[in-house]
Amino acid sequence: MTRIIAIVNQKGGVGKTATAVNLAAALAATERRVLLLDCDPQGNASTGFGLRKGGPNPSFYHFLIGRNPLAQAVRTVVTPWLQVVPSSPDLSGAEIELVAATARESWLRKRLKGAVDGYDMVLLDCPPSLGLLTVNALVAADAVLVPLQCEFYAMEGMSQLLRTLDLVRRGLNPALALDGILLTMFDSAAAGQVQIAQEVRQHMGEKVFETVIPRHSAVSEAPSFGKPVVWYDLHSVGAQAYLRLAQEVLSKGNRAP
Repeated sequence: MTRIIAIVNQKGGVGKTATAVNLAAALAATERRVLLLDCDPQGNASTGFGLRKGGPNPSFYHFLIGRNPLAQAVRTVVTPWLQVVPSSPDLSGAEIELVAATARESWLRKRLKGAVDGYDMVLLDCPPSLGLLTVNALVAADAVLVPLQCEFYAMEGMSQLLRTLDLVRRGLNPALALDGILLTMFDSAAAGQVQIAQEVRQHMGEKVFETVIPRHSAVSEAPSFGKPVVWYDLHSVGAQAYLRLAQEVLSKGNRAP
């Protein structure tokens, strides 16, 4: 059964897209059929796989507005287990186009229904905001994964995000689950980060993934080569962390009703 996970944080620079790209590649390494949709107009997940943003080929924008079916927008990258629907600059205007649309929060859910049945996992890389594109992803998703950098400002936005998730559950998607909070860009030598990580675990308990993504050069270098870190340097601590995360995500999916 296909499981749809939205990767969300309204704050930029917390490792959200790195998580989307590297988790997709790590899940594909387990021979699950994985689809990553780049729902962010910035298109960083697309470049993280070496895909060109824009151009003549259909993109996530064309799929979202119903101009092209999913099959025309997907790109296979390196392995047959992983496909990506790239973003395009046109997506920056999609929120304006959807403002006057009927059931504007549910367009993505309607587009995905029946179109993703051949996949085991679908990941939605959301923009760093709580706008209409992100809300569409939350309405379409079965679960949410929240990357969280262990710093004060990232923590400050967590309560706002949790309130948004609660509003979506009450009004639009009652089945939406919080798969977990992922601590990212973690430096165990920084006392402040260690303290924040402890506080997050105390407050959120089992909702925090056991896996922690370290701050590591391979993770930050890989996108410049158009590769996830598990393809760029499999034996690096960053790649190994994302492989462990994939196993945790699969375990949570197996426990889901």
